[in-house]
Amino acid sequence: MKKDCVFCKIASREIQANIVYEDLDVIAFLDINQTTKGHTLVIPKEHHQTYLATPQNLMHSVMDVAQKIGQAQMKQLLARGVNIIINSYPSAGQVIPHFHVHVIPRYDHTDGLSIEMVEKTKPDFNLPVLASEIRKGL
Repeated sequence: MKKDCVFCKIASREIQANIVYEDLDVIAFLDINQTTKGHTLVIPKEHHQTYLATPQNLMHSVMDVAQKIGQAQMKQLLARGVNIIINSYPSAGQVIPHFHVHVIPRYDHTDGLSIEMVEKTKPDFNLPVLASEIRKGL
């Protein structure tokens, strides 16, 4: 547990949250800033700053719970879809430096949330060279 981490404090019950699920390693709770009705955060209880820094076994446990939460949102809240979002590091939109998964139920295209991957002017990337650079890091 990291003493100044709000999610660690939720996991240890120092801060109250609306808990949806809990097991030995993972806890899920409603996001205090509901993007849509039922927006849930799934976190490992053990502190890891990002998805990329989380051990695989723990990351898999978190993703298993995220799937269960999404299925429950579809069934119980009558969501018509679900967004599963992970932001790693501030430049990607991560605000709380504790690995977490957003499970956001979607009701229709007018639910007020817009997540778009808009094609911008295509930069002149050499895709074979780019793929080679990524492979070097694997």
